[in-house]
Amino acid sequence: MIPVTVSTEDDTRKLVALAVDDERPGMEILVRCLNNNPHIAKVRTAVDASEALRVISTDDEDVRRRREAGLPPIDVVFADLQMPGLSGMEMARVFTALDPAPLLVFVTGYSDEAVHAFELGAVDYVLKPYQQDRLDQAVERVVGLYAARYNSDATPQQPEQDDTEVIAVELGGVTKLVRRTDVRWVEAHGDYVRLYTNDGSHLARTPLSQLEEQWAGSGFVRIHRSYLVALRQITELRMGQGGYQVVIGDGEQILPVSRRHTRQLKDRITGAGGR
Repeated sequence: MIPVTVSTEDDTRKLVALAVDDERPGMEILVRCLNNNPHIAKVRTAVDASEALRVISTDDEDVRRRREAGLPPIDVVFADLQMPGLSGMEMARVFTALDPAPLLVFVTGYSDEAVHAFELGAVDYVLKPYQQDRLDQAVERVVGLYAARYNSDATPQQPEQDDTEVIAVELGGVTKLVRRTDVRWVEAHGDYVRLYTNDGSHLARTPLSQLEEQWAGSGFVRIHRSYLVALRQITELRMGQGGYQVVIGDGEQILPVSRRHTRQLKDRITGAGGR
């Protein structure tokens, strides 16, 4: 294992990272790039998923102190996807089950796993060969989410919604990232959803119930078993022949409101400004 690199100043406001890569040249570049970033205070390393799990489950003084402070054992994990034994995806599922869980950044030479990575809640997906500026971008995203989760003295806070959150969609074999703030409404399609934006619609492999839970604090409201709508897009709630309906924007779309969701919708609309 490559030696742990520790900053000269023990500052819990900076990040403790875990680099996981079974290829030594790749590991050395990854560690060097992370150490070059001013937001990284410490870099731990692991050559495979099994060793990474041992690192986060260890009971050394640093990890114990972080747990007592309500912090995850590691702030962020930079993990390769293709490793012998337990894969990066399988390892990530273990990490995401922790409470609190470290943030995840996947680093890989393959681009075809991006959708699965974002389904697991990955903060970013960095392709090899490593470039300093690209890894710096990933760290900036981690810093923003870390700041939203904890205040300056590292006391746990309720997670705040990140307006830069994206969802991965497939378009002609290409993975595209759609910002949540660009989504106007969402329609269920079995285990998929169709996201409607000003630029058209996009199919994503995510259940509507999952988006409802994730975006509940971001101004999205469930109006029907098949629809999730950005509250800011609703310009009218009216009674139609089959029950209540909402008008989206300038009337370009009318969506049904189910009876079970009517009361919640009315309460949200009233709370949003009494429209």
